[in-house]
Amino acid sequence: MPIDALASSVPAADPAAPLRRRVVEWADPPATAQAGQARAGLDVLRALIAGDVPPPPLIALLGIDLVSAEVGWVTMRMGSDEHLYNPLGSVHGGAIASLLDSAMGCAVHSTLPLGRGYTTLEIKVNYLRAVTAASGVLTAVGHVIHASRRQAVAEARLSDAAGRLCATASTTCLLFDLPEARAAAPAA
Repeated sequence: MPIDALASSVPAADPAAPLRRRVVEWADPPATAQAGQARAGLDVLRALIAGDVPPPPLIALLGIDLVSAEVGWVTMRMGSDEHLYNPLGSVHGGAIASLLDSAMGCAVHSTLPLGRGYTTLEIKVNYLRAVTAASGVLTAVGHVIHASRRQAVAEARLSDAAGRLCATASTTCLLFDLPEARAAAPAA
């Protein structure tokens, strides 16, 4: 079923209220991934900030902005708009977790040289207060706590526009050689 047909079939809580619409556009995911694999982690994050590399589709879907990136530290922002709401009228915990996971993962990514990648092994989120549209722009700051050759541990804090702490998170990421880097490496 096309999205427009799905949206028009959703009943409004108030039949007199018009349905809202949000349009999302994204770039070709393989092209974004290829651009990301052709640079060291911090370089790709800075290219994303500069607009030289388009953001991954999920980042566009959730409306996340990568604000700053330094070695081991990343700041991201996301609106707390109603399109992210759960049935109880607050921002869905999964959207908040995605923002925190992105900030921590990108903090880890910022430490990696060309040819290295990562993936999240686990994530833990502590939700401290409800987030609604009244919370304003959310800011997630992620930083690396520990990194070795095979794994990294990172944390993040999420604050609302008033600076109130809304959630914290921690993650463990697996670090690995990217397949292209392994194939191109000389035999030992």
